[in-house]
Amino acid sequence: MSKIATYGEINLPLRVGIVGTGFAAKIRAQSFDAESRTHLVAVSGRNPERTAEFAHSFNIVAVADWQTLVQMPDIDLVLVATINGHHGAIVRAAIAAGKHTIVEYPLALDFGEAKEIVALAEAKKVLLHVEHIELLGGLHQTMREWLDRVGEVYYARYSTIVPQRPVPEKWTFNRSEFGFPLTAALSRLHRFTDLFGSIESISCNNQYWGGVGDFYQTCLCTAQFRFKNNSAIGEIAYGKGEGLWQGSRKFEVHGDKGGLVFDGDEGVFIRDGVSTPLDLGARKGLFAKDLELVLDHLIDGKPNYVTPAASLATLRVADAARIAAETRRTVVIES
Repeated sequence: MSKIATYGEINLPLRVGIVGTGFAAKIRAQSFDAESRTHLVAVSGRNPERTAEFAHSFNIVAVADWQTLVQMPDIDLVLVATINGHHGAIVRAAIAAGKHTIVEYPLALDFGEAKEIVALAEAKKVLLHVEHIELLGGLHQTMREWLDRVGEVYYARYSTIVPQRPVPEKWTFNRSEFGFPLTAALSRLHRFTDLFGSIESISCNNQYWGGVGDFYQTCLCTAQFRFKNNSAIGEIAYGKGEGLWQGSRKFEVHGDKGGLVFDGDEGVFIRDGVSTPLDLGARKGLFAKDLELVLDHLIDGKPNYVTPAASLATLRVADAARIAAETRRTVVIES
């Protein structure tokens, strides 16, 4: 079946190639497998044994390298779900080959490269989707639903601390492969920009401890920022590793009429000393929801829940945070 859509003629089912064999790639593959509008064709990974096992699980072809996969004529859409440090090169090559492309955030570790890739996708008239499933989750949707009741926002803070010992020698604890923390964990900043708009200025502290070479055992990154359209102050704390001893996942917003506090999977609205429990819903099924919305956009022209421009704008803030951490100065983000 074929139809004319925003991106030209679309032949269904869309034939899909996956780059990556980790957790996200497997969940994504299950979503593609269950979706009638897509058909899994091939996978490429860094480890030949894991790639072969992945291919066998989904009855698809194991490809030796991603360079070959993105050039395959029987692939229409490429999913990039591998280490952060490789995202930019793979996505650029896939788009240059005329493939629709879905990538786990971040689009690239370098803001300049990401900006070029977005422009290339527009020029080639192919889909570029940077996944931000946190926007689809119960916490974010509940925050959006209740935000007006807070009134004028004064202060918002998001903290995710993950103790881990022993730390595995994996790419997620490698500076060059994982990237600057707020770039790699872009969803933390994206919650703020989606809810409160553009960020005007940011200061940041980032520290690594332990490890050998690019590998580290502990990381802690904190940032404080102001928004362009109001006087609210925002803060982020992101940390992981052996030197942290108490885990937390907390998002709080304080305003002149009330406050919202989300601690783990529980949330409350606070006003006049009264706490109202909030139902955050289930956290499962977000990858499938993301795929459904992306395909609706690609095939039927419906608005997508997030745009490459929105992800790129947040990546720009993350890059400003990196510069602020390196220079120990507050960075103003120009319009």
